[in-house]
Amino acid sequence: MLGGMAASGVAATAAPVSPNWSNLRSAFSVPDWFRDAKFGIWAHWSAQCVPEAGDWYGRLMYVQGHPMYAHHLAHYGHPADTGFIEIENRWKAEHWQPEALIDLYKRAGAKYFMALGCHHDNLDAFDSAHHAWNSTRVGPKRDIVGTWEKAVRRAGLRFGISNHSSHAWHWWQTAYGYDAEGPRAGERYDAFKLTKADGKGTWWDGLDPQDLYCGPSFVSPDGIGSIAAMNAWHDVHDGRWMEFVPPQNPAFAANWLARQKDMVEKYRPDVVYLDDTGLPFGSYGIEALAHYYAQGKGADGGLDVVLTAKKLTDYQRGALVEDVERGFSDRLRPEPWQTCTCIGDWHYNRARFEQKSYVPAEQVIQRLCDVVAKNGNLLLSIPVRGDGTIDSEEEKIVAGITRWMARNGEAAIYRSRPWRIFGEGPTAVPVGVMNEGEAKPFTAEDVRFTVKDGALCAILLAWPTGPVTIAALGRDALPGATIEHVRLVGGGPLAIDRSDAGLRLALPPAGAGDVVPVVRIEGRGLAAT
Repeated sequence: MLGGMAASGVAATAAPVSPNWSNLRSAFSVPDWFRDAKFGIWAHWSAQCVPEAGDWYGRLMYVQGHPMYAHHLAHYGHPADTGFIEIENRWKAEHWQPEALIDLYKRAGAKYFMALGCHHDNLDAFDSAHHAWNSTRVGPKRDIVGTWEKAVRRAGLRFGISNHSSHAWHWWQTAYGYDAEGPRAGERYDAFKLTKADGKGTWWDGLDPQDLYCGPSFVSPDGIGSIAAMNAWHDVHDGRWMEFVPPQNPAFAANWLARQKDMVEKYRPDVVYLDDTGLPFGSYGIEALAHYYAQGKGADGGLDVVLTAKKLTDYQRGALVEDVERGFSDRLRPEPWQTCTCIGDWHYNRARFEQKSYVPAEQVIQRLCDVVAKNGNLLLSIPVRGDGTIDSEEEKIVAGITRWMARNGEAAIYRSRPWRIFGEGPTAVPVGVMNEGEAKPFTAEDVRFTVKDGALCAILLAWPTGPVTIAALGRDALPGATIEHVRLVGGGPLAIDRSDAGLRLALPPAGAGDVVPVVRIEGRGLAAT
């Protein structure tokens, strides 16, 4: 069975789950496959990758004074003439080879793969029954999610879909604005003007642009006379992460639910990622979760799927897995969790390639080990160009991850469990979400622990240049425990000196490409979690 779906592709019988928090908590358990997997790769891929200018292009190209507005003006024209609707259709995926990418990511050690189902730009990347603006009619003219899903299943990996569409209604409000200054000041952008009738004879004939842009909810008033004043207006009126039912467009929430259910029923994802604080839209979000759990029962009747959301309360963690976006945990969490991050911008940014500013493989591996030691999984996005390819710098990073996983993944990561403490060391991580830029580099004194097959694994987050003492393994810290065998994974036995203060060991010098060494320790009284 794969995620509640028989090998034939016939869905398992869906037993109802009542849509209330109490019943959802009763139905919830984190399946072992997710706890064992530890590492997933994500293609955060949509039409916003076409301009190769980074995140939130569709929204920010309508903000006069923003670099993306300038980029759009230079490459595509004024947003009153050429809006993001045209960028949606320029997403062609013409060089996309999903099987090759999935094979690459499987060799890199990913145990699950996440496809983007719909971002805030409101284009469903699948054969959507409830939204005409989808990738089978626009842009690639292909079922992107369905194609990913087939490649992932063939590779024997678990499959996930991310859904960010609940925010589209407020995210698109800038497209109804106008330049506050300059020769076209006051002229409304395309979303304000376009109607279904305007599509006659165009590539979007029969589609309604207002269904893409979601309709006006809080349009900036006429007469704002400066860029600074316009930005201040947006800060006050739509500067929030809104997750309530749109007051001017309540049908949007009902449509979101229909699209979410459709996606789950068509592709039977093992993981669903909601880009929301908790569940969106009140009862609609709760119904979406209950529907997913009903579809996601395994052969034994237990829950075989995972849904993640952000910033959960203790009560909500009884029914969901928490995702910590671009952030750290400073503690070993009692419940499984996930952090999602990216080696660059979420949407492809060519400047990252040109400046060689991607997160290097060593930092990705350090992050993985820190997360796994704290009972979490790492979901890593590798940005994809609009044409469906990744660049040569990204390939180098994936190759570095592949080398490390081949040596250490089975020994210390997959199917491991946390130890009694997550680790030790001088480097304190920042707590919360979206704060990776505040993190300080890890050192060889920063150690993370996992337990695997009755042995304790000590992971040094940097390769030491001299002896290292691990205080948590000293006689004072572990009275009664004995240490019998210590070896470097991928290397040989290590000489040790254990005292009351700690376990002192010296590693051989790092070889070419060696990063983040793993030391496997066996003995009595060590590996209890």
